[in-house]
Amino acid sequence: MTVIVCNAGPLIALAGIGQVELLRDLFGEVLVPAEVQSEVDAGGSSGTGANLIHTAPWLKITSLSQNADPLLISLLDRGEAATIALALEKSASLVLMDEVKGRRVARDIYGLAVIGTGRLLVEAKRASLIPSVRPLIDQMLNNGYWIGAGIVAEILRQAGE
Repeated sequence: MTVIVCNAGPLIALAGIGQVELLRDLFGEVLVPAEVQSEVDAGGSSGTGANLIHTAPWLKITSLSQNADPLLISLLDRGEAATIALALEKSASLVLMDEVKGRRVARDIYGLAVIGTGRLLVEAKRASLIPSVRPLIDQMLNNGYWIGAGIVAEILRQAGE
């Protein structure tokens, strides 16, 4: 069974562009740590994504069975630490996370496979779930979701756009 664990950033970004179902279409069931649910519910300034986490049955809110590694807690925010801890606990095949520091810790310290929202959009295009990546990236940027120019260029290159 493929186990996918998602952090708040991709949920918020995809909700903001009306594409959260791509998670279901690409992966089926997606685990979301309870700490991430709290972050999404808090919603920052926009509240983007708060409704979806309660209405999408394929997003499985999951509590950790034990506390996260103290190293994680010292390095990252609660949601990122819980995402990595849950991925380790459930032997996840993939972690969805956009924050650079969290991605680096997940990959380099814990050996987890990590992708971000941009790569998810590339995979959705390759699976013919969306016709183009560029308009969705533009919409994410217009919504205030930060993606560096170099990252945008690489995403579009991978998407063939």
